[in-house]
Formats: sequence, C-alpha cells, structure tokens
Amino acid sequence: MISEFHDLSDKITQLAALTTSLRTENYLLRQANTILGAENLAFQNRLAEAQRRVEALLAQLPSVAVPEASATAPTTTAEAPL
Repeated sequence: MISEFHDLSDKITQLAALTTSLRTENYLLRQANTILGAENLAFQNRLAEAQRRVEALLAQLPSVAVPEASATAPTTTAEAPL
C-alpha cells in the first residue's frame, strides 16, 4: 500500500511538472500569436496602401477606346495590301 502511495505521489509530481511545462508553452504561444497578429495587421495596412497607389496610378492613365469586334477582324493574306 505504501508503494501505491509512492507511485501516486510520483504521478502527481509528473502531472505538476507537465502542467507547468504546458503553461509555459501556452504563454510563449500566446506571445507569438500576439506578435504575428500585429505583423499581419501591418502587412494588411501596407497592402491596402499599395492598392490605393496602384488605383491612383491607373486613374491617371489615359483611357483607350476599345474598337468594335467587326472592325478588328483579322485580314487574310489575300486582302492584305502589298
């Protein structure tokens, strides 16, 4: 019976050590998650700014008229001028 109490005591000690280890790991993972979340937000902001800049550049480009489909039909070699 004393050996059973000793085994139970050992298991409780192992459980306590594992709990401490998991709490430490959880704390470190939460810190990493917070850092990555902030980094992700910074990248989202940079991406939004880049998109605004591209849209502004596109707005400055002159607009090109798109010809109608019949006017852009390819000519055959017999119709091509020499």
